[in-house]
Amino acid sequence: MRRLLIALLGAIAASIVFAAPAGAQSDDEPTSEADRELVVAPVDILQVNGLFDEIVVDEIIRSIDRAVDNGSQALVLQTDSKGAVVSDERMVELMQAVDSSPIPIGIWVGPSGAHLYGAPAQLLVVADVTGMAPGASIGNVGPALSDEFPLGPGLNELRERTVGLSDARDLVIFKQRISDEGIATVTNMLDALDGYTEGDVELDTTSEVVTESGVVQRETIAVARFLKLDLVDQLFHTVASPPVAYLLFLIGLALLVFEFYTAGVGIAGVVGAGSTILASYGLAALPARGWAVALLALAMIAFAVDVQVGIPRFWTGVGIVMTIVGTFWLYEPITGTSIWPHWLAIIAGIGGTMLAFIVGMPSMVRTRFATPTIGRDWMVGADGVAIQAIDPEGTVQVGDAQWRARTNRATPIPAGDPLRVVAIHGVTLEVEPLEGAAKDYREMRHKEPQDADS
Repeated sequence: MRRLLIALLGAIAASIVFAAPAGAQSDDEPTSEADRELVVAPVDILQVNGLFDEIVVDEIIRSIDRAVDNGSQALVLQTDSKGAVVSDERMVELMQAVDSSPIPIGIWVGPSGAHLYGAPAQLLVVADVTGMAPGASIGNVGPALSDEFPLGPGLNELRERTVGLSDARDLVIFKQRISDEGIATVTNMLDALDGYTEGDVELDTTSEVVTESGVVQRETIAVARFLKLDLVDQLFHTVASPPVAYLLFLIGLALLVFEFYTAGVGIAGVVGAGSTILASYGLAALPARGWAVALLALAMIAFAVDVQVGIPRFWTGVGIVMTIVGTFWLYEPITGTSIWPHWLAIIAGIGGTMLAFIVGMPSMVRTRFATPTIGRDWMVGADGVAIQAIDPEGTVQVGDAQWRARTNRATPIPAGDPLRVVAIHGVTLEVEPLEGAAKDYREMRHKEPQDADS
């Protein structure tokens, strides 16, 4: 029985082991949609948001090389940009890289609400497949960057104006006919890529499937791999955006002014210095007017004058005017498009600066130079010794600590003489000599009636 049971278990194990190979296909041609998806090359999607700066241009060129090395079918640039802050020569280099790419390059202006303005819009000339989402807009392309890449009739109409999906389709901006609904999502963009042929290359991104109800649908079979800037590049690309550079500059300078009026170097100073450095990089990358940047810096100096006295006065008003003027004229437009900070950034910048220097900073200075005496009442009546002559101000030692002190002008205290603490004002002690102190006229007035009664 034992041998028979062992033989039976061995037969079951053998059937399990050989069951999978028996059911596998021996040919290399996939027979199902799932198998087909495994052998279809992916499509890389690079999200390009904000102005085209050196970081973005370098990343697009690197992404083309990376897509080729990784065996991707195509690279799609998902764009939302209002212009470029690099030179025309640099943009021409980018156009040449897109034009000579070994794999097809698609440009999708999306999602809804996205823009493609200025020099980046001329990439539509060299891209292989183009499209835009409903609610997106393109235009203000300016003159052609190079005779090598003429704009064509459609983009020529958009040198100084912008249009939406319907007008762009009528101007034949796109290189393939897109539906009236446009290309709403990345999935729709992959569908637009399907069947594109260039030389020996034919894109295979979607296929038709029949549902159980008999409806024919398009199904994506190419995996979309989304790419973004790495953390360091993303940081510097972000600080080079107009609202971020503007706010960082104001915050950084304000924190440095704050740190100037506090004791020692603290978190505010470190954060302020870091913010100012990052803002300087961003402003250098952007078309910022030098005089406007200088005006914002001078505004902080004007604010600092009144911060020192702890009361907002004339120089605070001068600083506010400088801040407003510097804000509204900070950036020059590019290719007919304003890159002025968003109105929320303007309100935060001007409003926050006014709040800080009208309310916050003066209160801080008054608090610092009028420190409450809570916890030091024990010193009233305590004896001490003058470290240096007090006439009427000097330094004394009470207990184990040294303090700033002042006395009545009629009773100066020489260095080394004993004294007594009679009051505390902030961090300054009011003292008198142990013997021979001049009487306060208020004390004398209060004592006269008592002397008369006696």
